Amino acid sequence: MRVHHLNCGTMRPPGTPDGLICHVLLLETATGLALVDSGFGLADAFAPARRFGPARHFVRPVFDPGETAVRQLQWLGFDPYDVRHVVLTHFDADHAGGLSDFPWAQVHLTAAEAFATGRPRTPTERGRYRPAQREHRPHLVEHTPDQAESWRGFPGAKELTAISPGVVLINLPGHTRGHAAIAVDAGDRWILHAGVAFYHRGQIDGTGTAPRALTTMERLLAHDWRKVQGNHRRLTDLWTADDPGLLLVNAHDPALLPKEVS
Repeated sequence: MRVHHLNCGTMRPPGTPDGLICHVLLLETATGLALVDSGFGLADAFAPARRFGPARHFVRPVFDPGETAVRQLQWLGFDPYDVRHVVLTHFDADHAGGLSDFPWAQVHLTAAEAFATGRPRTPTERGRYRPAQREHRPHLVEHTPDQAESWRGFPGAKELTAISPGVVLINLPGHTRGHAAIAVDAGDRWILHAGVAFYHRGQIDGTGTAPRALTTMERLLAHDWRKVQGNHRRLTDLWTADDPGLLLVNAHDPALLPKEVS
């Protein structure tokens, strides 16, 4: 399975010298294409207030149509209609905005995240789950990762064989109620897309160099801060192990965006 690493949404919040990205994986599987997250979509560039809400004034997305997954696929020579599946880490607008560019695709996520999206409980959830992102009525496929199964120490994992062997949905709540990580077997190594289980490499590499603006935003947006902290500890263990058979990336750190195809 070939894996392309795309930036599908540059953001420039104050206090983040390197800015943020929306790291999307494009998977070439035996039966078609799949995406891990979708970044911003074409509709976001034309209706940012309705699609993204007041948070755009802080995170300051660029909303460049050229950064959308659908445009980048075309430039790479792929047919967007070959995208059969999108696997979401969670339903925040900067991860799900591109879904409307692939309305025919099945959208895979945890059942907990699907439930939260449709029934937000808190002001934070009502702000993050924008109804406009679901106006095209995406075909949601809900999964409940089995707590009896694990992946590298993370309890709750499910291989999504309907997409391809070697695509694993991992239960990783904290940032949102049903947040997940996605592991992909690229042949020579595994890629673990940790979503927003951490914002910046400085949170897990032992340096403590994450910008204060990001760590503050992480705390404010966390659905369950204790679970976020637990995720940090487990991801720190993985980073410290420095396993050549594992590439650890996340959704927003531009330094963790590989330049090559995996």
